[in-house]
Amino acid sequence: MTASVAASEDASQAASQLSPVSERDQHFMRLAQAAAEEARAAGEVPVGAVLVRGDEVIASGFNHPIGAHDPSAHAEMAALRAGAHALGNYRLPGCELYVTLEPCLMCAGAIMHARIARVVFGAHDPKTGACGSVVDAFANEQLNHHTSVSGGVLADECGEALRAFFADRRRASREARRAARAQAEEAQGGAGVAGPNEPAG
Repeated sequence: MTASVAASEDASQAASQLSPVSERDQHFMRLAQAAAEEARAAGEVPVGAVLVRGDEVIASGFNHPIGAHDPSAHAEMAALRAGAHALGNYRLPGCELYVTLEPCLMCAGAIMHARIARVVFGAHDPKTGACGSVVDAFANEQLNHHTSVSGGVLADECGEALRAFFADRRRASREARRAARAQAEEAQGGAGVAGPNEPAG
């Protein structure tokens, strides 16, 4: 057996050992995507999360700060709250959190306080991501709890859902502005024409 063949077989074995984990992560990320769709349907930024222990989904949540009038109502926070209620404990050791977008600093803090064992996220967030994109809250060795992080699971799909949402929102905003301008122009045009028994001006 040549060295290249042996290396190829080793790589295949390693891939086969990793594939169940990858399939598992994809499965739970798809459930998080379904939760994100609930946010989109409600007019909120489409981010979803599921809390998992072993192979059991404990809770799910979606982004809804607008509807809830709550700046902390991110998908992760909703899933953590629901999971804590379901398990009767504010600590959630041994649980994993799957979320379609890289958690922000607020959510990273809650994740650490809840003692989440692992976070798996989809799309990176270059503006507020706290898992390495802007800051890396989980890399601080001074903190007394260490959560492992895996990013980029179904990243393209998760990112596309966000891009499509914001593109639709920009399109709707442009159309609303266009309609408002047309209405204003029509009103001005009508106001500038004198009636048959009215003096002009």
